[in-house]
Order: sequence, then structure tokens, then C-alpha cells
Amino acid sequence: MTDFFYAIEDLFVNVLFAPFDALRELELENWTAANILNWLFIVVGFVAFTYWMLQLKKYNDNNEENKSITSHSYL
Repeated sequence: MTDFFYAIEDLFVNVLFAPFDALRELELENWTAANILNWLFIVVGFVAFTYWMLQLKKYNDNNEENKSITSHSYL
């Protein structure tokens, strides 16, 4: 039974955590390269936010939304 748990340890330490070890070593050499994935997520989020705001502005400019107080029955 202990071999089973050692196999799980070996899987996580030597295989699944290998990319994180590589990033940890890369960070000592070049901080920007180690965080490139984070910067990519930030850029994608910013582009998506900008697109969403432009779509909201387009619908607002066309007056397609019913903004009356009685637009919903629960109001």
C-alpha cells in the first residue's frame, strides 16, 4: 500500500508539478517571461471588457432597451 502512495507522490512531484518548477527557475532569470501567461490573460480580459462596453453603447445609442418604470410587472 505504501508503494501506491509513493507512486502518487512521484506523479505529482516529478510529472504534474514540472511546469511550475520550470516557471520558478525561469522567474529568477527573466520575470517578464515567467509571467507572460498572466499578461496574456490581462490583455484578453481588457479586450473582452472593451468589446462588451462598445456593444452596450451601441444598444444604448439605438434606444432598443425599454427603460420605462413599468417595463417589468414586479416593479
